[in-house]
Amino acid sequence: MKFKLYTLTLLVVSLISCSKKDNFQLLSPDKDLGIYVSNQNSTCSFLVTYNGDTLVQPSALGLQVMETDFTQNVSLSGFSEKGFDETWTTINGKQLSVRNHYNEYTIKVEAVDDPQQFYSIIFRLYNDGFAYRYSFPAEAVRDSLLINKELTSINFDRDFTYWATNGEHHNLGPIVRSEKKVETITPPVVMQFGPESFMAIHEAEIVEFAPFTVNAASDNLSLSFNTRFSERNKTFNTSWRAFMLGDHVGDLVESDLLVNLNEPCKIDDPSWIKPGKSLWDWRVWGYKAQDGYEYGLNTESHKRLIDFAAENNIQYLLIDADWYGEEFNENSDPTSAREGINIEECMEYSSEKGVGIILYLNDVGAKRFGLERVLKQFSDWGAVGVKYGFMTGSPEDKVKQTRRVVELCAKYKLMVDFHDYPIPPSGDRRTYPNLVTKEFCHAQADGLRSYFPETAVNQVLINMVAGPIDATNGWFGLNNAHSRVRVFQEIPGTVVAEVAKLITNYSGWMVLPDSPEEYAKKDDLFECVRKMPTQYDSFEVLDAELDEFVCVARKSGENWFVGSLTNRDSRSITMDLSFLSDGKKYEATIYEDAEDTHFMNNKETYNIRKELVDSKSELTVHLAPGGGNAIYFKAISNVKE
Repeated sequence: MKFKLYTLTLLVVSLISCSKKDNFQLLSPDKDLGIYVSNQNSTCSFLVTYNGDTLVQPSALGLQVMETDFTQNVSLSGFSEKGFDETWTTINGKQLSVRNHYNEYTIKVEAVDDPQQFYSIIFRLYNDGFAYRYSFPAEAVRDSLLINKELTSINFDRDFTYWATNGEHHNLGPIVRSEKKVETITPPVVMQFGPESFMAIHEAEIVEFAPFTVNAASDNLSLSFNTRFSERNKTFNTSWRAFMLGDHVGDLVESDLLVNLNEPCKIDDPSWIKPGKSLWDWRVWGYKAQDGYEYGLNTESHKRLIDFAAENNIQYLLIDADWYGEEFNENSDPTSAREGINIEECMEYSSEKGVGIILYLNDVGAKRFGLERVLKQFSDWGAVGVKYGFMTGSPEDKVKQTRRVVELCAKYKLMVDFHDYPIPPSGDRRTYPNLVTKEFCHAQADGLRSYFPETAVNQVLINMVAGPIDATNGWFGLNNAHSRVRVFQEIPGTVVAEVAKLITNYSGWMVLPDSPEEYAKKDDLFECVRKMPTQYDSFEVLDAELDEFVCVARKSGENWFVGSLTNRDSRSITMDLSFLSDGKKYEATIYEDAEDTHFMNNKETYNIRKELVDSKSELTVHLAPGGGNAIYFKAISNVKE
């Protein structure tokens, strides 16, 4: 470390001494993170240090705007800095409250040959990461302006391993950077440099342009950005390029950097936005109960689901596609229900039972019959939310349509969940907290395929860096689920792991895919789901290793829930319970895979046991191959001295 610090000092002194006017030092509030922006020889570059180590080597910084390369022959000026520190209350977040503490720096970048060509780079440095964006005032845009390319290259002096999202498939990785070239990687990208050195790259506040992708195809160890911009004729900002840092992989998903980079809530009175649990009719189609009843797409089935929700602390019912006709048929009108469904009767019945209704809406129907007209009708019926599917258009079109849907849903007091390759979450739920979740993952049994246990582990540590995910977890009838109309493959996993996923996965809506009868068969296990709150107070990764396992703790008032998942290997995890409140005793109800449980051939066996513990205890739990573990810690008394 002494050698690294000495080398770093020489490097920084060299940069700053070249031309003090064109070289700037940026620091995080705790001063452990530093960015050094240099214009040595009229070439704009930056480097990043973290905890005394040079994390990013000198790297080109800037854009190509029209024909101008803003990484060369530029001057840096107009330097300004300010600090900011606030704590805000979340409505749909991992934590009850979030501290937003950063130092912000602005630097004007100007073409030497034509000073009328310029933009500003805005940096924000937090204690756990940093972000930057490009800002174009009206004077820089003039008549019109087109960003042709982002020329920034993030250079590293050491090899690293990375993972990334992969749509409705298992995530990419592990990939060793020096061993494979990949031109298009969808963020977030999670990188590991050493046993205690992690970084994630993503975007924040995606509202104007198409999302970027990451390029790892160069011959060196650098990363760059693939971008697509449209022409602009008035002032604008790009999205934030965001970098989360941590000593452990769990630090990245715990970070609130992305939400802090978005604007505060724009909804005057958001009290109607209520996260919660939801039943779901889509995967239940064709289920035959022991009393002979077979579920279908009809109001009778929906009432049966509503009854179970009302009796089991489940707040919503999601009525999915085809309720107003074939979802991709342009003649299917979302303002009128198909034969067999009386939407007004269903809404009235659900209201009497205290259960909210979420209605599916396909992009085809929204555009054919008028988005606002449809949403107003949903609201007039009494719906509480919308599941929006299969958005069409270019990536930029999808960005703009997403924001339009969210804003109109807010106007009509509707929460919204985006499915089917949505625009990535980017912290935008802070600005519009009615955006409760997205299917930014491989949801179980979706995409006509099932996923294996390692996917569930990595989704927590990769996809959820971006934000809440709707993975539709909570299967209880795993053995024969694929006999139903809308389940296309056998589902690998264990029933206890399905409960654990409702804890490890952060989402504004916990969408439960199974039938009431399957939950009733294992009522003692479903009791854990029944006790889960509509909104947790915290999210903490107790321990995790990519591709291997993850263990997450969530607080609910005085009580706690812990969920653990493993890959295809069995393992035992010994938990340090110091996260529990000091001076209290807890009754730990442990929902555990049985000794012979297996994710492929013995999925539904489990054990339940109880232990008395406190914050000084250790607890060892068993996870079967492909399995999991769920624990409910109930505060029962203060510890007597």
